[in-house]
Amino acid sequence: MNAAKRSGLIATSDLTQIFAPLAEIFALGLVVGLFLAVGRGNGLFGTVAFVFNFVALASLEGVEVVINLVFSKLPPTTIIELQSGPLGLVLVASSLLFLFGTVAFVTSLAIGKNVPRVPLALYLVSAMPIAFRAFVPELALNLGLATLAGALVWLSAWLWSSAETFGPSTSRE
Repeated sequence: MNAAKRSGLIATSDLTQIFAPLAEIFALGLVVGLFLAVGRGNGLFGTVAFVFNFVALASLEGVEVVINLVFSKLPPTTIIELQSGPLGLVLVASSLLFLFGTVAFVTSLAIGKNVPRVPLALYLVSAMPIAFRAFVPELALNLGLATLAGALVWLSAWLWSSAETFGPSTSRE
């Protein structure tokens, strides 16, 4: 929805602005599922990468709320003023956290032999223009958002179709 809204395929409205931050909420659910199915088998690195990525996505949720529900109602001069203060620093920090969290998490998933490589690669590559959204052309950001959405749908479908192979943990003592 975010890519479609930003590229003009669907109109920006109060409803689309409200739904825009849901992407990160769904992504949080997906990374939890991926971690439980695959990542936790990758030891300490998998766990640290998951936590790092989870915190990054939670932070990015806040960014999306600010961009879609606050900035959309403010004049550009006020937005520029807000971005020149501590909010701007938090927005940049959240973007960098997202980039590094994504790199760590995708790397931890790639260690596992079962996760399909193509959507992982798309996930990783699409994070770059999103993390650097303030510095890349609008087209690059839109392509990043659309590619990320496709990669996450692919990973979700893989996780869903593979759910029976993961089963309950047998290492309970």
